[in-house]
Amino acid sequence: MEQRKRNLGNLGNALLFLGPTTLFFAMTVLIPFAYGLYMTFNRMSSPVDPMVFSGLENYVSALQDKQFWTSLALTLKFVVATVVFVNLVGFGLAYLVTSGLRIQNSMRTAYFTPNLIGGLVLGYIWQFIFVQSLPALGDKLNISWLKLGWLGDPHLAFWSLVIVTIWQTSGYMMIIFIAGLISIPKDLMEAATIDGAGPIRKMFTVTLPLMVPSFVVTVFLSLKNAFMVYDLNFALTKGGPFNSTLMVSMHVVNKAFVEANYGTGQAQAIILFIIVAVVTGIQVYSSKKMEVEA
Repeated sequence: MEQRKRNLGNLGNALLFLGPTTLFFAMTVLIPFAYGLYMTFNRMSSPVDPMVFSGLENYVSALQDKQFWTSLALTLKFVVATVVFVNLVGFGLAYLVTSGLRIQNSMRTAYFTPNLIGGLVLGYIWQFIFVQSLPALGDKLNISWLKLGWLGDPHLAFWSLVIVTIWQTSGYMMIIFIAGLISIPKDLMEAATIDGAGPIRKMFTVTLPLMVPSFVVTVFLSLKNAFMVYDLNFALTKGGPFNSTLMVSMHVVNKAFVEANYGTGQAQAIILFIIVAVVTGIQVYSSKKMEVEA
C-alpha cells in the first residue's frame, strides 16, 4: 500500500513537472511532424481541398524534381563552407578572448551581438551593405572588386550568403568554445610547458584533443543551421540571381506554398529531414570516438 502511494506520488510529480513540457513539445513538434508525414501520402491542390490518398506518388515526384537535387547540391556546398569557417572563426575568437586581454569581456559581447539579430533583419541590413555601401566605398577608393554588385553576380551572391552566415553565427560558437577552453586543466598546460612544448605544440597535443566535445556540439549546430537556412537566404537574395543561391529549404517552401504542391513539398521536407538526421548522426558518432579525457 505504501509502495503504491509512493508510485502515485512519483507519477504526480512527473506529470506536474514534465507534463506541460511534454504537451508543448507534442503540440509544436510531434503532432505537426506526424500530420506532415500523413500529408506526403495524399494529394491536395489547396489548403481547403479534401485530401486524396496517392500512395508514394509525392515521393516519386519529389525524387524526380531536378531543381530539388540542384538546390541540395548547392546546400551541401554551403554546408561545407560555413561549417569549416564558422568553427575556425569561432575557435579563433574564443582563443583570443581567453588570452588575458584587458578588454576581453567587451570583445565577447561585441562578437556575440550579431547572433542576437534575426535572420530576416540581418539579411536586409547586409543587402543594403552589398548593394549600396560597398559599391559606394569602391567608387570612392577606386577598388574594383568593391564596385561589383555582389548580389547580382551568381558566384559572389553565394559567397555573400556564406560571409553573412559566418558573421552571424561565429559569436555563438565562440561561447561554446570559451566554455571548453576554460575547462582545460591548467596543470596539463603547465606540464606541457615544463616538458618544453611551445604554443603550437600545446595547441595540437593538449588543447585541440580536449576541445573535441566542444567541436562535437559546434559542428552539429552549424551543420543543422546550414542545412535549414531559410530566413537569411530569403531576405538577402531570395534565391537569386537565376536560382544561384536557392537553398534546399527555400526550394521546399516554394514547392509547397508558392507552387501550391503541398504533398510533394512535404515529401521533400521529409527527405531533407532524413538526410540531415543521417549526416548529423554520423558526425556525432564519429566525433564522439575522438574524445579524450583530461
